[in-house]
Amino acid sequence: MRRTFWVILAVAIVLLAAETIYWRITAERLRSGYQAWVADQVARGWNVESGPPSIGGWPRSAVVTVPNLTLRHAGPTTPGNVNLALAELNLSVALVDPTSLALSLDGPVHVRAAELPDMIVSGDNTVATVPLRPTGPPSVALHARGLRLQPATGAWHVTVGLLNAQAEIADSVAPGQAKPAASFSVSSEAIALPAVVKWPLGTNISSLSADGTLTDPSQSGRLDFRQWAEAWRKAGGLLKITHMAMGWGPLGLTSSATLALDDQLQPMGSGTSRIVGYAETLDRLAAAGTLTRPAATAAKAVLSLMAATSDADQPSSVDVPLTLQYRTLSMRQVPLLRLPEVDWPAR
Repeated sequence: MRRTFWVILAVAIVLLAAETIYWRITAERLRSGYQAWVADQVARGWNVESGPPSIGGWPRSAVVTVPNLTLRHAGPTTPGNVNLALAELNLSVALVDPTSLALSLDGPVHVRAAELPDMIVSGDNTVATVPLRPTGPPSVALHARGLRLQPATGAWHVTVGLLNAQAEIADSVAPGQAKPAASFSVSSEAIALPAVVKWPLGTNISSLSADGTLTDPSQSGRLDFRQWAEAWRKAGGLLKITHMAMGWGPLGLTSSATLALDDQLQPMGSGTSRIVGYAETLDRLAAAGTLTRPAATAAKAVLSLMAATSDADQPSSVDVPLTLQYRTLSMRQVPLLRLPEVDWPAR
């Protein structure tokens, strides 16, 4: 009996020691990988600073914690002047299934680009996951709860109750050709818009989701934003939204669209939408001055002729074609909205 006890104890000690060694090796490899990533970013023109990384997470995972991480980029090439400051970044790999790398944020993130104000991003649970052994195109998944975006001045804020996003990046694209460079899927719930703005449909968007693909001419990355946009247009770049759905106040919308850039580098394209609650939506837009009352009246008249019959207690719904040309969104040649001009920054 005593011998059995000592055998079990010895096996347990050996297993514990093996797990500790495995954890230590995995954590050190993770720390080495992070340091290699830092060296690569420095070679790309970034300045990277942080406190000393530490390892932890035993016995379930290998974790590298990087405190006070800052990334700065300045120069004439993309992405131009960018500053990121993270209170703490945690990189973790589960020991039982070391097939993906999780990057989680602890504390607020400060983001500043070009001359834009300092923005603060925070959340209850923000985690990005990247496969360590991808069998297909590189991909990343993002999960966030209680996401909050606000300027450092605190003048306004946007919150998102739940956000899930995923993107896959093509391995390579032939130079000068526009092929699918990325596919994406985004879903979000409980979006609260800044209360300082009077939104015609209310400050709360109940849900917003989109799926699509983006083509890219695979430029060198040394272009500024305007040059990139011009190259993207000339190569036949397209943004295809295969499905989008939104619930905002009285409006329920599902649509698909194909968008590009015109010779003035302004968005253009066409699509189809199923609109639920169009009558009340148009009334609210007209009351807020977003649409002129003649435009709203004309749109309601056209939509009423196209709408399918429904019960009296059901909101009005209709399937409509939409076009965007010369910054004007139209429905069957009826102008609805005049969009502001996109002013591409030099970098």
